[in-house]
Amino acid sequence: MNSIVWNCIKTWKESAYNTLWCLIGCSIGDFGTIFYFQSIEHSLSIYLVMVLAIINGLITSVILETFILAKKMKFKDALKTALGMSFISMIAMEISMNLTDLIFAKGMITWWVIPIMLAAGFLTPWPYNYWRLKKYGIACH
Repeated sequence: MNSIVWNCIKTWKESAYNTLWCLIGCSIGDFGTIFYFQSIEHSLSIYLVMVLAIINGLITSVILETFILAKKMKFKDALKTALGMSFISMIAMEISMNLTDLIFAKGMITWWVIPIMLAAGFLTPWPYNYWRLKKYGIACH
């Protein structure tokens, strides 16, 4: 059984870089969706808005990753790579950001909750991304 070495600075840095790009992509769709529903009259529950925010966060993350990767490879390969990213990591990121918003701000994004959401969204999948990178050598960038 192969055990993972958890003290590799190079892998922590690379996994942090990958996690940060994912956070940027996810946050665009997530925050955009929540801001949109905060600015209009609607009858949707906060939980349905959060589900839509998670879905849109996943979509914008894939779009951003495809755009970044298309600079290094053919568009088709970039899209395939972006779709093959770890959805476990992205879903964990999205859920942690939205739970943080619900706990601290009752689902209403305010200026002070955004840094807390981003920190939760970054820290939650980062160890998994390190493990995945260490075990499989799989990175998005």
